[in-house]
Amino acid sequence: MTAQLNPRGDVAVLVPAAGAGVRLGPGLPKALRLLAGEPLLVHAVRRLAAAPSVHTIVVAAPAAEVQAVREMLAPVASVIVVPGGAERQASVAAALAAVPTGPTIVLVHDAARALTPPELVESVAAAVRGGRDAVIPVLPVVDTIKEVGADEVVLGTVDRSALRAVQTPQGFRRAVLSAAHAAAGGSLTDDAGLVEKQGVAVSCVPGSEYALKITRPFDLALAEHLLATAG
Repeated sequence: MTAQLNPRGDVAVLVPAAGAGVRLGPGLPKALRLLAGEPLLVHAVRRLAAAPSVHTIVVAAPAAEVQAVREMLAPVASVIVVPGGAERQASVAAALAAVPTGPTIVLVHDAARALTPPELVESVAAAVRGGRDAVIPVLPVVDTIKEVGADEVVLGTVDRSALRAVQTPQGFRRAVLSAAHAAAGGSLTDDAGLVEKQGVAVSCVPGSEYALKITRPFDLALAEHLLATAG
């Protein structure tokens, strides 16, 4: 049954899903790789659609796969699908341009974070709704971090207490994200980085272990395990 997005919601979610995902090995674009028999993108959209505040989901798909992605997502939720660009920033910009009038909060979410719970979507959106211009979900860095020189010799140990691992969805006031993309001079892989360059303060909320990014075969195996053991 197709999920019904909230026509009174104030959140649009952009999903740039045109990347090749070379670290997963040869095959389909990353967002279309299978996890437990379904594409990562399907898992991601299903969870986004379950978030009560979401009004619109816009997917930027590989240009050659737009119609296939529309058909793939039709049983999951009513989603706008547009052709993505050669780089992530271009895909986000294309998806942002397709957001209809209405939503004042825009989240940007990686399809590769396919198991992100709806509760995290709501947490990020609530922080923007509460007055923040830009919000990112983060987790503490638990590994020891070393700075290493070009010759692979350790230069020093980095204080990890002030470090955070950043996840998605990243949330923004719509006007803030639109202005940042309009002013973008170079390509960045992180939308929070775009707004930072405009002098906008970026706030943090606690992330989720389930919002892991599926980048390597090991990550895919871990996600399979999490799905199999989810209660």
